Amino acid sequence: MPAGAFVYLVGMRVAAIDIGTNTVLLLVAEATAKGLVAVEEHAAITRLGEGVDRTRKLLPAAIARTNEVIDRYGEIIRRLGAERVDVVGTSAMRDAEGGAEVRAHVEARLGVPARTVSGEEEARLTFGGALSGIAAVDPRASVRVFDIGGGSTEIVHGTGGEVVYAHSFDVGSVRLTERHVKTDPPAPAEIAAIRAAARETFAPVPTFASAVPPIGIAGTMTTLAAVALKMATWDATRVHGLRLSVADLERVLAALAALPLTERSAVPGLEPKRADVIIAGGHVALAYLAHAGADEVLISDRGVRWGLAEQLAR
Repeated sequence: MPAGAFVYLVGMRVAAIDIGTNTVLLLVAEATAKGLVAVEEHAAITRLGEGVDRTRKLLPAAIARTNEVIDRYGEIIRRLGAERVDVVGTSAMRDAEGGAEVRAHVEARLGVPARTVSGEEEARLTFGGALSGIAAVDPRASVRVFDIGGGSTEIVHGTGGEVVYAHSFDVGSVRLTERHVKTDPPAPAEIAAIRAAARETFAPVPTFASAVPPIGIAGTMTTLAAVALKMATWDATRVHGLRLSVADLERVLAALAALPLTERSAVPGLEPKRADVIIAGGHVALAYLAHAGADEVLISDRGVRWGLAEQLAR
């Protein structure tokens, strides 16, 4: 939802948690007359969706890792005095048994229910947060937004802040790694299988004219941007709004794919816990960008959690 479409409750602090297949994200933000300002942001890779593509069940260890992070986030929310809190679960909690245990833990610790959102609602929340803070994009422009998660990829088209197309596809960095990658480093045939699966999945996405490069959000794209920048220490201000060429993305991915996991984990800009799935996630991105006919991508460090916070701050 574009800023200005509603009046902010100035001075109110809100907290939004996005429980994804790979990562649990927290945003605590404060509403101002000009929009939301982040007070603190946190990300933790818990791999909640580990094995879900095969078993359709959340593993006890994955649930425990996620619940531990929820406990830590609850302490942060209370310390910062957030008055409104919302928590959503996405692909893994949609697809698997065991989500009730996570939802019960969230309600016990935070006092609010954890909603399992549909793929379409996830896509709309993604769109609502993606453009936040990117001054170079005219809020009236036609834009294409994509969010590569661990279990799914959301693609959204919109004009003037209004969504005209939104769909969630069951391809993501964790899901396709578990399906296709059996060797270290990944064999060319395994990478080709990932690209083929993603191309086939995105074939139904309609064409959508836009003068703005597709906007890629979430961990896969921000990580690839950080690696391209050789960023030893994370700096969101360098990543948010960055333009990367498809050629640069291909070079980064080729370099990563040539390294065994132990060496890949040490590459500057790459979170070690994401090293095993980054290649699959990157090739999902390349497949979508090829389908969109794009030669560059605009990186956004925001997404579902910012879309939730926008709603809370009304």
